[in-house]
Amino acid sequence: MEIKNKVKESGIIQLDLADFKPKNELVGIDLSERLYQGLILKEKDFRLWLKENNWQQYEGKAVFIYCSAEAIIPTWAYMLVISKLMPYTEQVLAGTRIDLEKKMIQDNIVAMDLSTMTDQRVIIKGCSDIASPEFAMSELVRVLQPVVKSIMYGEPCSTVPIFKKKKL
Repeated sequence: MEIKNKVKESGIIQLDLADFKPKNELVGIDLSERLYQGLILKEKDFRLWLKENNWQQYEGKAVFIYCSAEAIIPTWAYMLVISKLMPYTEQVLAGTRIDLEKKMIQDNIVAMDLSTMTDQRVIIKGCSDIASPEFAMSELVRVLQPVVKSIMYGEPCSTVPIFKKKKL
């Protein structure tokens, strides 16, 4: 007796959250290390650090810039660091590691080829060690719903219906 893969034969498209995880190494730059006496950012010292820092070490990495101290960092400081990093990485933002992961997940979702999913049934697999699964799930629904026939959550043997296109 031949064993059949009914899920594969059903034409249901399975999406795994792990496929949208960032592939690059994520690295943080803490601006608190640039504060004078842990309190203020001195522009002259900061600009010297910008000039002398080895920015090439961030090549191919995704970088988030933050301040772990309770200090007010001027907006231009983040802008200057981002400007220095731009030749080495396209993925850089001011914010937390989770902010960066969300941005990269969103970019990966938006980059999907939706032409293969038009009027198809899609299952989003939920078991993944992704930083913010609720964000990724929400983004997938937002991007997929206008084109797919239905969206389900879970595994093929046990799904939760999320969306079903109304028949015209």
